[in-house]
Amino acid sequence: MKTVAILLSSLLLAATASAKEPAAAPPKPDLAKGGAIATQVCAACHTADGSRGSPANPIIAGQHPEYLAKQLAEFKAGKRKNAVMQGMAATLSEEDIRNVSAFYASKTAKPGFAKNKDTVALGEKIWRGGIAERNVPACAGCHSPTGAGMPSQYPRIGGQHGDYVEAQMVAFRSGARANNAVMIGVAAKMNDKEIKAVSDYAAGLR
Repeated sequence: MKTVAILLSSLLLAATASAKEPAAAPPKPDLAKGGAIATQVCAACHTADGSRGSPANPIIAGQHPEYLAKQLAEFKAGKRKNAVMQGMAATLSEEDIRNVSAFYASKTAKPGFAKNKDTVALGEKIWRGGIAERNVPACAGCHSPTGAGMPSQYPRIGGQHGDYVEAQMVAFRSGARANNAVMIGVAAKMNDKEIKAVSDYAAGLR
């Protein structure tokens, strides 16, 4: 019995010590390696610094690294559909994704602007207050009043290309983009005019 008691005591001490061991910190991103990947893989569509390229492609300079990494991982896994991005992400390791996400996050995007003065008021109303009669929440609740977003969950869309934001909203509404249940629910309740207005308004936020 004494031997069993000693054995149990030893196991308890070992388990306690193991529980107190801090979790290993994730490796620190290597911005130089991320920059090399950006130049070799990403720059053709997103420009070298991720700033104001084609409106069909998102501005990723200054985007939250957690969000960028999540999207790349979901392209790679096929959870988010885009033939070009799925092909690009397929070549990246977890370390590559961490490095290139940190690289683009370290850049500063140039300010954007709304293009349609006739819909700014409607866009602002939806951004700040939502659409109450259809239970559409205010965009600012998740993306912040300035469009800065929430790391990992919701992207920075202040200053983003309005055309790109509109395309993503339409994709959420149709089900073509299915990797965020909240946005699918929001977009499903909005018409084309509302989506266009709030997307254009977001482009001018800073």
